[in-house]
This record gives sequence, structure tokens and C-alpha cells, in this order.
Amino acid sequence: MAGPGAKPAPDAQPRLRLDKWLWQARFFKTRALAADVIEGGHCRVNGNRTLKPGYGVGIGDVLTFAQANRIRLVKVVALGHRRGPATEAQLLYLDLDPQPAPEPLE
Repeated sequence: MAGPGAKPAPDAQPRLRLDKWLWQARFFKTRALAADVIEGGHCRVNGNRTLKPGYGVGIGDVLTFAQANRIRLVKVVALGHRRGPATEAQLLYLDLDPQPAPEPLE
């Protein structure tokens, strides 16, 4: 078992806290709101429910969570370094369940 100062294994993929990633990807206005959704049992990582905001997510993970009146299904394609503008945040994920196109007006 590794101690607090131990380095990760060289083949270990980088991970980021789930609440921080959801905040950086701009799904929630604050990390506290993201943590509330996670702790409330409304978030799954690769199909497994997690109640820990500090759960580590990495590239390739699929997240399912409630946002407003919608269930979101997204795949993590990048880990952020900061909470940037929306255009930068959209590069962090692939929406696996996009909104249906609006119906044309007649």
C-alpha cells in the first residue's frame, strides 16, 4: 500500500474528482451543487452509482446524472485544467444523448 507521498504507477491514467469535473464541464454552476447531486445518489459512473464527490473519473468514463429536468449521459473525453468558457468546456465530453432537434414551424 502506498503512503501519502507515493507517486502513482507510471501506467496509471490521470483522474479528476467527479464534482470538479462536472463543474469544469459547466454542468453545474458550483462544485457544491455537483456534490449535492452526487451525494443524493443521482449520479452513475460507468453504470455504477456513486455517492462520493471525490470519486476519480478519467478519460473514457461514461457519466449518467440528473441535471434540471433531464437525465444527462456523457462520455469523458478530456480532463480539464480550469473552468473555462462554455466552448472550452464542451471539449471535455461527448454528449451520448443529445437533445432532439426542434420540430420545424409550419
